[in-house]
Amino acid sequence: MNLTTLALPAALRVASLSFVLSVWCAVAIAGPVSDRVTQRGVVKVCIWPDYYSISLRNPRDQRLTGIDIELSAALAQDLGLKLEYVDSSFVKFVDDLNADRCDVAMFGVGVTAQRKQVVAFSQPYMQSGIYAVTTRSSRLIRAWDDIDQPGVLVAVQAGTFMEPVMAETLKKAKMVVVKPPQLREQELESGRVDVFMTDYPYSKRLLENADWARLVAPPKPFSPLPYAYAVKPGDGEWLKRIDTFVAAIKKDGRLEAAARRAGLSEIVLLK
Repeated sequence: MNLTTLALPAALRVASLSFVLSVWCAVAIAGPVSDRVTQRGVVKVCIWPDYYSISLRNPRDQRLTGIDIELSAALAQDLGLKLEYVDSSFVKFVDDLNADRCDVAMFGVGVTAQRKQVVAFSQPYMQSGIYAVTTRSSRLIRAWDDIDQPGVLVAVQAGTFMEPVMAETLKKAKMVVVKPPQLREQELESGRVDVFMTDYPYSKRLLENADWARLVAPPKPFSPLPYAYAVKPGDGEWLKRIDTFVAAIKKDGRLEAAARRAGLSEIVLLK
């Protein structure tokens, strides 16, 4: 406070101090991601381009489709910014966020305790449990109880939330962690594993596109997990902006409509 401020009448001094504090608070909550996105005029969105109904790139024409392709475009429009996609994965997205290669991860990221330690999550917008996929010809896996048995090889994709869940769950079967560029269905179709664990969107891909695949559903929801958008921790203003977007698309019907078009109405969270 300087002498000029002290010379003001008491009411004006209070008003002056209030103004200074409001400016200071605004600066304090304006985080680096928010500033960078605004100055650049572009929001960079991390996606996993092999996630059916979520963020899938067609190998023939490179066209992206899925619920989070539609909703990321809506986010950019709401922000008044251009949109740029950054290819990532469940293994890489934490590093991509923290290295500022992207501003938000939008590809159905499961909210796990481990991930909450290294990234910040928006409110959830979908939720899925774990399902199993095997071959139609499999004699080894006919029902859910056949999975955790001696000699069974159970595949999980590296970095997905199924990895820690199945590591804790399996007592008799052996878990096989599949790392990119390999995919779970390739390992299953080749006979290198007997079954693989996945979520509702990915199982949907197999059932619609592989006539050799068969879904094995649990008798009751198994390890249901909310999905949300992830951002770099420590920037409350940017997280608040993403949360505001999620609340808006739930309220105005855009989330419900996008889920319907992607065939994901069964797992969408509208409240």
